[in-house]
Amino acid sequence: MATTYLTPGIYVEEVSRGPKPLEAGGTSTAGFVGRAPDLSAHLHEAVAIHHWSHFVKEFCQTKEPQSTPLSLAVHGFFQNGGRRCFVVNIGDSPSLVGGGGTRRGGLDVLREVDEVAIVAAPGFTDPSAYNALLTHAEQMQQRVAVLDAPEDATVEQLCQVGAVNRERTEAGAPDAAPRRAPGARARDSKYGAYYTPWVSLYDPFDPRKLVNAPPSGHVAGIYARVDGTRGVHKPPANEQVRAAEGLAVSLTREELGVLNQSGVNCIRFFPQEGIKVWGARTLSSDPEWRYLNVRRLFCMVEEAIARGTRWVVFEPNDLTLRRSVVRDVGAFLRRLWRDGALVGRTEQEAFFVQCDEETNPPEVVDAGQLVALIGLAPVKPAEFIIFRIGQYAGGVAQEEASRG
Repeated sequence: MATTYLTPGIYVEEVSRGPKPLEAGGTSTAGFVGRAPDLSAHLHEAVAIHHWSHFVKEFCQTKEPQSTPLSLAVHGFFQNGGRRCFVVNIGDSPSLVGGGGTRRGGLDVLREVDEVAIVAAPGFTDPSAYNALLTHAEQMQQRVAVLDAPEDATVEQLCQVGAVNRERTEAGAPDAAPRRAPGARARDSKYGAYYTPWVSLYDPFDPRKLVNAPPSGHVAGIYARVDGTRGVHKPPANEQVRAAEGLAVSLTREELGVLNQSGVNCIRFFPQEGIKVWGARTLSSDPEWRYLNVRRLFCMVEEAIARGTRWVVFEPNDLTLRRSVVRDVGAFLRRLWRDGALVGRTEQEAFFVQCDEETNPPEVVDAGQLVALIGLAPVKPAEFIIFRIGQYAGGVAQEEASRG
C-alpha cells in the first residue's frame, strides 16, 4: 500500500476489485465531404452539425443559396433520423483528399474525428472518389463508407467494377477527374456499401422544385435511425426513405436481383409502403463480410474493446490480468448476446474469450505482449424468405416456392 501507517487508528481504503465495464461507442455519427452552397464556408474544416438549420447557418450564407449534392445529403440525413454529423467543405477542389500545399483537407480532416462511424462524399461517383472513400474507411477500421452510384449508370455498368484512369495519374495529375470507366461499381471492400438509384425530393431551398439527390445522406440517416431503435446489429434495410417523393430510375424485379448479387443495394418503391432501402450488403466478395450489419457490429465491438481495455497497458502480465480481460470482455459480449446481436442458444455458442498461458507463452510475454482470442457469432439477416406452399387434394400435395 502507498499509505504510511504512523499514527494508531483506523484506516479506510478504497480498493478496486470489480470489473471495468466496456461500453459500446456511438455508431450513428456521419461525416460528409463535398461542396457546400457557400464554397468559402469553413474550407477544409470538420464542423459538427446538429440539425438542418444549423447547417444552413454555417454553410449557406450566400444571398440565394443553391442546393448541392452535399446540402441535399445533409438534409436527407436529418430527415431520416440522423442526429449529429460532421461536414467538411472542400470548396472547388477537384479531389476528396488534401487541402492544397501542406494543408490537410477533405477526407483527411475526418481522421481527426474519432466519433465518425459513417463517411460519405455525396455525388462523387467516379472511381478515384470511390477508392479514396474506401481506402479511408479501411485505414480507419472503425467506420464504413456509403457510396452513391452514378445518377445515369445502367444496370450493366453498376455490375462492373470501374477503374481509375491510370494515364492521367502517370501524367502527373493524380487529383484530376478521371474519364468515366465502362464499369460504375466500386471495387471490392468489406468497409463500403453501394447504393442506387438517386432519390427525388423537393428542393429545401425551393420547395416548389423537384430535384434528384444522391442516396448516401438519406441512407446514413437510416443507419442512425435503426441504430437508435434496434441496434447496430439490425440491417439498415426494409426501412422507409423519408422525404423522398420518388426515384430517379425505376428498377424491375429482375434488375434488382442482378444488382443485389453484385453487391449493389437498391432503393425500391412499393405501392402500399412507399420508398424503402431494399439491400444490406457490403462490397465484399468474402461471404463472412457480405452483410453490412455484420461489418458495422464488428467495427463497434473492436472499438469498444480497444477503448475499454486501455487500462491494461503497462499492467503486470500475470494470471490476474488475463482473468480480468476475460471477465470484462466476456461481460460486454454477454450483454450483446442478450440484446440479440449474437446468435446462439447459450453464450458458449454465441462467443468466446481466451486469454491464458496458451495464448501468452513465455516468448509472447517476454516481447511485452498480451494476446486474447475473441470469437463472435453475429446475427445475419434473413435476406431470402421462402414459403413452400402446397395444394392438398385427395392425398396429393403439390408444392410451389415463393420468394420474397
